[in-house]
Amino acid sequence: MSNTRAFSLLIVDDDPLIHQALKMSVPSHWKLFSAHTLEAIQYERFYHAAFVDMHLEPGTTKAAGPEVIAKLLKHNPQLDVVAMSGDLNRTLMETCLKAGAQKFLAKPLMPEEVLLILEKMEALWDLRNVDPHADRHSIRWVGSSAASHKIKKRIAELRGESNSVLIEGETGCGKEVAARLLHEQEGERPFIAVNVASIPDNLFESEMFGHVKGAFTGADQNKVGLTEAANGGDLFLDEIEALPLVQQAKLLRFLETGEVRRVGAKESIFVKTRVIVASNKPLDKMVAAGEFREDLLYRLTSQRIELPPLRERLEDIAELGQHFLAAERPRRNKSFTEDGLAALKKYNWPGNVRELKRVCEQLSLTSPLPFIREEDVTAWLKPAAGSNTAPSYTVIDFNKGLNLLVDEFEAHVIRTAYQQTKDAEATASLLQISRSNLYKKLAQYKIQEETP
Repeated sequence: MSNTRAFSLLIVDDDPLIHQALKMSVPSHWKLFSAHTLEAIQYERFYHAAFVDMHLEPGTTKAAGPEVIAKLLKHNPQLDVVAMSGDLNRTLMETCLKAGAQKFLAKPLMPEEVLLILEKMEALWDLRNVDPHADRHSIRWVGSSAASHKIKKRIAELRGESNSVLIEGETGCGKEVAARLLHEQEGERPFIAVNVASIPDNLFESEMFGHVKGAFTGADQNKVGLTEAANGGDLFLDEIEALPLVQQAKLLRFLETGEVRRVGAKESIFVKTRVIVASNKPLDKMVAAGEFREDLLYRLTSQRIELPPLRERLEDIAELGQHFLAAERPRRNKSFTEDGLAALKKYNWPGNVRELKRVCEQLSLTSPLPFIREEDVTAWLKPAAGSNTAPSYTVIDFNKGLNLLVDEFEAHVIRTAYQQTKDAEATASLLQISRSNLYKKLAQYKIQEETP
């Protein structure tokens, strides 16, 4: 993400040396505003960030800083505030956090720490203020709810993080968007994304680490692996839960050493790649079930982001809905009515944001008026809303045998789930199976993937 635009920083401190030290430390694209006394603070002015000293009244032990923080945030709720003090009293520090400060810095200030804090603040403001009219292919996190703000803040906190990052959440809730935002805030660098479930087990090592010519039948030239291609950047591994145990050991070794040896090669090379992984399933539970290596989980959870399902951030549906309508090409200039949005919020969204996107695309195409009403929405979601009833078999043909009966029932369940979600990934999540397993079942039972 670009930091070419200017940012404003308010410094509230009665010590002129602090002002001078910060002026020397802060990058040139930050404009500084100084207040040496309580009376000099211009609360109504807009600031991106503020560094506030806790003891601003000479000759008294009273800490006026928390009151200043609360008053600043009342005028600008999105202000990022850092509290400062040479008094490391725990009660004082906790009071600052309760007043709204995001961080507490001990004096004397360290220039490196100040720079790091400002970089993360820049990243958060960039995430908050992506131009909604920018190129539709640009990556942005859509939503202004408390949950969305928490996600944006967490992504910004990870700016400059070189260790692996685990992103967890149900299918369709935005894990790849989060991964790409993590990547983009680091500037120009490689980004390699791969769905682990799509890599055949016997080709995993070749795909991840590459191979040399003649290493096996069909290896007619040298091949660079995904880890090597991502050298100096980010490697995003989606659906990491689908990785077999034997391959998990190979990934773990790479994470621990950074060593890459192409299949058939005699020598290894070392690459520096940040690995970002995403999982649709709780990996902690998979470890308990013996389906995922505990040591690999420890390595992957150096940093963690948990994305809530759409049903837990319904406040974002209006913004998401309008975003998807605006992204439609050709543009149909449609919008939701209040009752249309209310109908969207009543639905459970098993396929999360991805399912909402599909529904908005279809509503944009099929609704007869320039605005999308409650009846348009309920007509489209009615099949899904009414499909929760379990199938009932009153007559069983035992001549078919148990195996065939089980196969028929499984096919019926998969077909019903797919008709409900109209999306393969959402179906896999609903049935609590991997996407690769679902694709095998769709082929096995000759269930055609139907678009809504």
